[in-house]
Amino acid sequence: MNRESLIIFDTTLRDGEQSAGAGLTVDEKLVIAKQLEALGVDVIEAGFAVSSQGDFNAVSQIAETIKNCKVASLARVVEGDIDKAAQALEKASNPRIHTFVSSSAIHMEHQMRKDPEEIIDMAVKAVSKAKYYVDDVEFSPMDATRTDIDFLVTLLEATIEAGANTINIPDTVGYAVSKEFGESIKILRDRIRNIDNVIISVHCHNDLGLAVSNSLAAVENGARQIEGCINGLGERAGNAALEEVIMGLEVRKDHFNVETKVKTSEIGPTSRLVSNLFGFPMQANKAIVGQNAFRHSSGIHQDAFLKDRSTFEIMEPETVGWRGEALVLGKLSGRAGLKSRLNDLGYDFDNDQLNSLFIKFKDLADSKKEVTDIDLESLILEQSRYEAQKSYLELSSLEVNCGNKQKPKAKIEIINMDNKTITSESEGTGPVDAVCKAIDEIIDFNVKLTEFSVNSVTEGIDALGEVTIRIENSNGITFTGTGSDPDIVVASAKAYLNAINRSIQMTKEGSESPGSGAGR
Repeated sequence: MNRESLIIFDTTLRDGEQSAGAGLTVDEKLVIAKQLEALGVDVIEAGFAVSSQGDFNAVSQIAETIKNCKVASLARVVEGDIDKAAQALEKASNPRIHTFVSSSAIHMEHQMRKDPEEIIDMAVKAVSKAKYYVDDVEFSPMDATRTDIDFLVTLLEATIEAGANTINIPDTVGYAVSKEFGESIKILRDRIRNIDNVIISVHCHNDLGLAVSNSLAAVENGARQIEGCINGLGERAGNAALEEVIMGLEVRKDHFNVETKVKTSEIGPTSRLVSNLFGFPMQANKAIVGQNAFRHSSGIHQDAFLKDRSTFEIMEPETVGWRGEALVLGKLSGRAGLKSRLNDLGYDFDNDQLNSLFIKFKDLADSKKEVTDIDLESLILEQSRYEAQKSYLELSSLEVNCGNKQKPKAKIEIINMDNKTITSESEGTGPVDAVCKAIDEIIDFNVKLTEFSVNSVTEGIDALGEVTIRIENSNGITFTGTGSDPDIVVASAKAYLNAINRSIQMTKEGSESPGSGAGR
């Protein structure tokens, strides 16, 4: 049976970064873009080039680096936006400009303060200008699901005539329900006279928890591009979770009759990388990528599963990158053993990277009896995090005294960017508070810790702990930091410094306002 191709459009680096509390450095975005390329998505929306110097730099670097995916920049239907997007995409092998404008009556009245004719004129001019720069142009009528259908048809016909290659139908506020949304795609296919000249795309938000369902309903009715984010990140309740859409299509090929180019075994590593760099821990019962996604606790389920996996599994964990928890390494393991296990897990490091990881592995093996595959992946993610971030401040040593009959006290040594060691001591209401206050005495600007969370990477009393911290600077901008260590207090120090380093780097890059951008 011949299956039609479905385009996967990833907007993790654009809409995903609009998640409250999110913010990535340019180098972190590049790390994620490379993994998205390995995953096999068709289009990477790298950012909103005009929104900040940091976003412009990110789009430019990703455009220059990524060769096997289209790279897109978002742009309003504004001449300066189009020019900036084109400039950022100059070195892209496969550039796309994605331009948008509000189309619903409520948006035109209250946001745009424009009448329908003006909106059409702005959209046509923007598409025409974008077409001057690149061959591949996408147009989105924002809030399409609350837009008058007659006006929507007229607007889309005009932008197709102007040269748009892809027409995207955004459910910007997550208003649609699946049957209705699917039918609207069919209506547009039937009514737009020049629809055969373009790809129909959808961009679904999750305000009612229906983003994935709506995306799949759109595929049933002829949409051939799906937009979404890894882990369902994005504005408010997020976007369609791409891993769920992809595996829905994969498992139910009999129903949807489409295929993607995605390498599904890279879904797990991609999800964990995005979770780590964004600083958003994954809920345990998250479909496809949650730690409980393939765990069976009911006795009846376990009995049947042991007899035949297919009784309670509709997909094999390995197909989405779950490789188990093989306990094969310990403190006596050498570089060769580590390299072999990393190769088994699908990782290939050069000698410098391997040497750096080996040092971290030996440190962990000294504190744990056995190092699991998940432990290794956590070390890899931490290394990726620090490779993608300039270490303005680096933890050298930490001593903490605490107990139920003494006030916690922390003594910390930090190496600054001039390679000088700075020592600080402080007391706090708890050990983590004492550590953070000691660090605060070293930095020359004020930050406020707004969120603190701890998750165990593996099971057991000696589990590697992962700490996520969010801080807020004097301008009200939030930055996230993550750190892992068997000692939760040490992990907390790493996470706090990680957040501070990111705030310094993003300020220097001109991307201090990570939430800047536009929703669709």
